[in-house]
Amino acid sequence: MAFEITKLTESLGAEISGLDLRQPFDAETLAGVRAAWLEKLVLRFRGQNLNDAELIAFSEQFGELDRVPTWDQYHSPGHPEVLVVSNVKEGGQAIGVLGDGEASWHTDMAYIERPPTASVLHAHEIPETGGDTSYLNMYAVLDALPPELLEAIDGRQLNHDETHDSGGDLRPGKTASDDVSTMPGAHHPMIRLHPETGKKALFLGRRLHAHIIGMEVEQSEALLDQLWRFCAGDEFLFRHQWQSGDVLMWDNRCTMHRREAFDPAARRIMHRTEIIGEVPVAAGAT
Repeated sequence: MAFEITKLTESLGAEISGLDLRQPFDAETLAGVRAAWLEKLVLRFRGQNLNDAELIAFSEQFGELDRVPTWDQYHSPGHPEVLVVSNVKEGGQAIGVLGDGEASWHTDMAYIERPPTASVLHAHEIPETGGDTSYLNMYAVLDALPPELLEAIDGRQLNHDETHDSGGDLRPGKTASDDVSTMPGAHHPMIRLHPETGKKALFLGRRLHAHIIGMEVEQSEALLDQLWRFCAGDEFLFRHQWQSGDVLMWDNRCTMHRREAFDPAARRIMHRTEIIGEVPVAAGAT
């Protein structure tokens, strides 16, 4: 199948045009799309009209699909692999997760032992303004870190809190705590080796309730604040303005993303799949 690749920013992001995602890829097309994804980290496909079965079939070409723990009630009916991300309510009940507020910078499901390899998000309905999603190239962030910060995180692991979501809300069945050193969650290396590209990426997950293992809380907080301030540079960023029918796929091992808030009166409905990942492998700073 013939397709075109258009670079979206120097740091990350590419648009793939000329493909109908309802049709399975032949081997050559799949290899080409996967190569573009590994190089540019975030792929955008516009003008797609997928039902949930077709979204699943597209996603499964890149690996086995995962399910988001604790959010079973927000899976698409009949398709437990598809999570509904939405602010819409029907009969007074939310049909999806994450509402209309800001979703802070995060890596999807970093709080589990095997965070997803990739996330795929399909836009069904979008507001006229707001709700943009931005992405960070965490290879580039790591490469640009000052030597003193690089040395400070070399060999360190981070605890990724499992009690709160990226909107800051307490997950169902979880208990709140103010002591970040005792939060339940997965421990992952702060410098992660990508299993396919062999490159190193800074792996931060999300800021809320994160804690660097083996550090006093005050020391951990100060170092994490420095790292997060450094990540804010525009040179690492791609900002996506959604259109209905967009499908975005990103490498969850070497990117972070955030969503801007939008008008609560507007409707936003997205359907998401996650591809099962591997246990993150540590890499040295040098």
